[in-house]
Order: sequence, then structure tokens, then C-alpha cells
Amino acid sequence: MLETKAIARALGLHAGGSVSKYDLALQIAQGLPVDSLDCLCRTLAPGDKTFPTTLIPRATLKRRKFRKVLSPKESELLGRLAQIWAMALDVYKDEEMARRFLHDPHAFLHGKKPIDLARTNAIGAEVVEDILGRLKYGSAA
Repeated sequence: MLETKAIARALGLHAGGSVSKYDLALQIAQGLPVDSLDCLCRTLAPGDKTFPTTLIPRATLKRRKFRKVLSPKESELLGRLAQIWAMALDVYKDEEMARRFLHDPHAFLHGKKPIDLARTNAIGAEVVEDILGRLKYGSAA
């Protein structure tokens, strides 16, 4: 439940109260508000004005801002990254250290950044989750 709350917080959803994974899944399927992108980017890469366009192309983002809602596919990407963020925060217990883990090249990823692999697809995100699980439970990572 703690992870679900952290995911919702990273996406700027349900500031107070509880939220279930079911609720998150429904919101993602319907399309998250564009504000969720802004909130997630402030969390993952504060101060990096180019980060949003690494997730959604500039022209597409302009159209989405007009409609005020992201597509389900774009929302799924944001949900995936928010989940990785929640896991990293759970492991490191410190936002700056969690960011460092996500943005620094990692030896287990052949020098790729975990955030870049997690952004590619669900399997890439699982690889990053596996590394975080090893860190949390004491295996070598």
C-alpha cells in the first residue's frame, strides 16, 4: 500500500487519502491528466526542462496539453516510471539517492541508465525492478 501511495503521489493523484492499485490501473487505462507528466518530471528530474520531451515528443505534448489528458499508452509509461521511482525511494529512503540510482549508468545494465531502460518497455522496467529488489533484500547489485 505504501508503494501505491508513492506511485499516486509521484503522478500528482490523490494527494490525501488512500488509493488502490485497481484505482491507479483504471486511471492509467483512461489516460492520466497532463499535470501528471509535470508532477512526475519534477519528481524524477527536478530542474531538467528537457526531461518531459524525452518521454513524450514536443508536438504530441503540445496536443495533449490542449486536450488536458494523456493517451493510455503515454499514461502507462508514466505509471511504469512512477512505480520504478516508488521502488527506488523505498530502497534508498532518500530522494536524491533514488534519483542518482535512476540517472547514473549502472554496471548490470552495461552502462545504461536505469531510467532509460525502464522507459523503453515493461520488460526493461522489470530488469530495473530486479536490481532494486536485489539491493533491498541484500543480493549483489
